[in-house]
Amino acid sequence: MKQRKNKKRVPSFRKLLKTSKVKLDNKLKNKQFKQQSIAKKYRKEQRKLRQAVKDVTSRTSVPLEEYKKKHAAERKEEEEEEEALPLDMMDEDDLKLMEDLAQKASFVTRDLSSSEPVHAKKRKQESVIDRYEKMPRRMQTEPEKELIHLLPIKDKSGIIPQTMEKPVINVAQNEEEEDTEEMEVVEESSEEPQPVLTTDELLIQRRRKLQEKKIHIAALAAAILSDPENSIKKLKELRAMLMEQDPNVAVIVRKLVMVSLMEIFKDITPSYKIRPLTEAEKHTKVRKETQKLREFEEGLVSQYKFYLENLEQTVKDWKQRKLKKSNVISLKAYKGLAEIAVKCLCELLVVLPHFNFHNNIIVLIVPLMNDTSKLISEMCCEAVKKLFKQDKLGSVSLGVVKVISGLVKSRNYDVRPEVLKIFLHLRIKEVEVKKDTEDITAKKKFMSCKEKRKNLSRMQRKWKKAEEKLERELLEAEASESKEKKLKLHTETLNIVFLTYFRILKKVQKSPLLPAVLEGLAKFAHLINVEFFDDLLVVLHSLIASGDLSYRESLHCVLTAFHILSGQGDVLNIDPSKFYSHLYRTLFRLHAGATNDDMVIVLQCLNVMLTKRRKQVSQQRALAFIKRLSTLALHVLPNSSVGILATNRILMQTFPKTDLLLDNEAQGSGLYLPELDEPECCNAQNTALWELHALRRHYHPTVQKFADHLIAGAPAEGSEALRPDLSRRSGTELFETYNMKGMTFNPPVASVTPRKKDKFLQGDSFLNEDLKELIQTHLNEAAVHRPLDFAKHLKESSLS
Repeated sequence: MKQRKNKKRVPSFRKLLKTSKVKLDNKLKNKQFKQQSIAKKYRKEQRKLRQAVKDVTSRTSVPLEEYKKKHAAERKEEEEEEEALPLDMMDEDDLKLMEDLAQKASFVTRDLSSSEPVHAKKRKQESVIDRYEKMPRRMQTEPEKELIHLLPIKDKSGIIPQTMEKPVINVAQNEEEEDTEEMEVVEESSEEPQPVLTTDELLIQRRRKLQEKKIHIAALAAAILSDPENSIKKLKELRAMLMEQDPNVAVIVRKLVMVSLMEIFKDITPSYKIRPLTEAEKHTKVRKETQKLREFEEGLVSQYKFYLENLEQTVKDWKQRKLKKSNVISLKAYKGLAEIAVKCLCELLVVLPHFNFHNNIIVLIVPLMNDTSKLISEMCCEAVKKLFKQDKLGSVSLGVVKVISGLVKSRNYDVRPEVLKIFLHLRIKEVEVKKDTEDITAKKKFMSCKEKRKNLSRMQRKWKKAEEKLERELLEAEASESKEKKLKLHTETLNIVFLTYFRILKKVQKSPLLPAVLEGLAKFAHLINVEFFDDLLVVLHSLIASGDLSYRESLHCVLTAFHILSGQGDVLNIDPSKFYSHLYRTLFRLHAGATNDDMVIVLQCLNVMLTKRRKQVSQQRALAFIKRLSTLALHVLPNSSVGILATNRILMQTFPKTDLLLDNEAQGSGLYLPELDEPECCNAQNTALWELHALRRHYHPTVQKFADHLIAGAPAEGSEALRPDLSRRSGTELFETYNMKGMTFNPPVASVTPRKKDKFLQGDSFLNEDLKELIQTHLNEAAVHRPLDFAKHLKESSLS
């Protein structure tokens, strides 16, 4: 017989080298997975076996019923015919088992009247044992030995590969050992009870921990600020303290870390936006300093991003009333954390508008302007106002306006009025007009070559060339390009603002947002496109005529209409007499007993309607307004009286023929009708300004000076002329100067004798009987409730 050659060869060294580490690792993982699956199957079989034994032992035997006689006879005959079993070959245990099985009931002895299925119990009893018996038996075999290939040895005979057996990990044994170790640890911990600390000891321990955390935060912050480029790891460590888990100091530590990181980022962030590197830049070799700067910028941006995500998550958890799984911080404490997080976001929004993720901060802050919490809403609104104020170019403002417009639309115009009032703080004074786009920044024209040769000498051409080159370089660095960009951004911003305003006017006219819309339209009306003027004026007049607006809202409608007509609307042929009549009719609706902002709007309306449109205003209209304003000055507070009289002074100087109101003689036919609501038809030329003589005895000295000045004909020079600080200021400015915000007028008599009271009433002979009765009531109330001295009250009320 020829002996067969063993075809298996010892693996060569080259082949061993080709065997990759990945294959060996995969082989090792497969072996371990097989061992774990074998151990799991073994435990499963043991569990089933125990369950089967438990089922058999818990089963109770059913007693055998008496057979009927006919069945007994038949059974005896069958037993005689059957061959006898060789009982001598059976053990005692087997005989006993057979006897036990014979005692159990079968379908022959079963009660047929029962409704239970015949084989129900039998199937249930036999299923577990049969299932176990059918399972294939597996003998516990030794696990296959796994070989680890070592470095080969080379001798004279050749290369000898080296291997060694890898120790096999027994999974089941390891699990049992781990369980025993855990039990031992639990027993040890239960044997050693921790001492119970008193309240004072707990407070001392908390103070000590808090002090340690504060020192640690301060040390990290100081190290980062001293050397930012080499302290990214410390910045990461400080940011990790935002997830402080100690329930005793978690809230305070997280607040301190939030504020500390905010101040650190404000100091170490560069004044430019960091962009990610391209693939080509990553593979390009650079100097060591440049590589170090790149690593610092990359680490700074990543840590700043994680910090903003932590702040955002804190706010979201508070808004959604969610608790973390660790339950370290309660829901009540989350409100304080959320307030600090919003404060940090607002500060970063204002201080770092140029840095990365600024748009993300805007998206976070703008919805919080509509928050139910007044503190958070005010913080966000103030931050956006500051951002608008310092935004010179307009790109940041455009981003904020886009987000606000989207928020208003997504909420179906159900937002707080403060959200829309933010638009009033936009720094937009001019926009890009389509016709004049080319004329906004006239480009510098340079001479052509032919013109130079024709008009200039050789030396002049040389100097001209150098001069033009310098001018081109200056134009690139000049702000002319940024001005064009600024106008484009402002135009786009204002388009979004007007789109929001027009949607509200069209869809939700009875919304609480209407005052903010009208106020915004009044401010930016001179920048509205001429195409919208007709439709907008019709809408404003319909709003006034509907009667659903408040007094302040109707004043805003009037102011908006005249702002439109005083700007580009000069070219339009529109008669605003309805708006004049409305303002003339509603002047007496001003609150006379308290300072309010409605007077400011009235003074602004008068300035736009009468002073700026002096060429379109008739003399009859000017006379009617001066007379009604003088009557109104008797009833309002001193600051309002000063503003009204200053407006009258400007009107008398603008319309010189109105001095006929200072004469008692009637001009023309007709009788003055003060109750008529049409200024053109009330015959104001046939009355006189007798109210000025009453205002000369006003208790406020500035009102007295204005009354004397107007009686003298409002001269610009002479003894009756006003001081420069009064004559150079408008009625609105004077009203703001003498403003008594939040004060109401209380009659200035308290601890006064009845004789002085009668003297006070007799001196004011210009008052009618109803007004005298009202003052008498106030005097009586003041004597009971406010025992103040008359002179003292006059001193406090005097604002000169």
